[in-house]
Amino acid sequence: MIDLYYWPTPNGHKITMFLEEAGLPYTIKPVNIGKGEQFNPDFLKIAPNNRMPAIVDHAPEGGGTMSLFESGAILLYLAEKTGRFLPKEMCGRYEALQWLFWQMGGLGPMLGQNHHFSQYAPEKIEYAIKRYVNETNRLYGVLDRRLADREFLAGPDYTIADMASYPWIVPWEKQGQNIDEHPNLKRWFHAIAERPGTKAAYAHAPKVNPDFGKTMSEDAKKIMFGQTAAAR
Repeated sequence: MIDLYYWPTPNGHKITMFLEEAGLPYTIKPVNIGKGEQFNPDFLKIAPNNRMPAIVDHAPEGGGTMSLFESGAILLYLAEKTGRFLPKEMCGRYEALQWLFWQMGGLGPMLGQNHHFSQYAPEKIEYAIKRYVNETNRLYGVLDRRLADREFLAGPDYTIADMASYPWIVPWEKQGQNIDEHPNLKRWFHAIAERPGTKAAYAHAPKVNPDFGKTMSEDAKKIMFGQTAAAR
């Protein structure tokens, strides 16, 4: 059994997508980041960076328990644990891993900044909004070109690289993008959206957070975007 410390964000969805696809038994432990639950001492023992998702595996190889934070590390761990969604041969494996790391280092952080400055920032800074909307468009183009001659990011098979990237494309309209301008990306996006595992993963969102999809409260913004070491 795996305990998943989760809130319905792109990084949280990555892990529910894998767990649903693999059919692994898991229990969701909600971490309401708008109420500051990511700072609870018990959670910080698992995720010292005060970010979700995190997992505790109660049946790891070798016995005992295994806790992990960082969504990319969790996806890689689960892929290796199950032997699924990551090619076993070296070249195929690194085809997938390079795109997993690309998402972790580029797509997620840049689109996250897009969301922050266009949706959440109290002051609308034109330069920042334009900077990250344009960078989002560039990254969409990278994905579109990559998918021009292959079904998924690493080739013909669905992998953790696809699971990592897909949730960041879901709010494409809020990112100031037109998905119709990227036909290969659009085809890939809709193919993943129709997977039963994806639908099951996203079905958790409104159950865990009844306010899912609504505008974030000002109090939640202060908690999420006013974090400093001295404040905690």
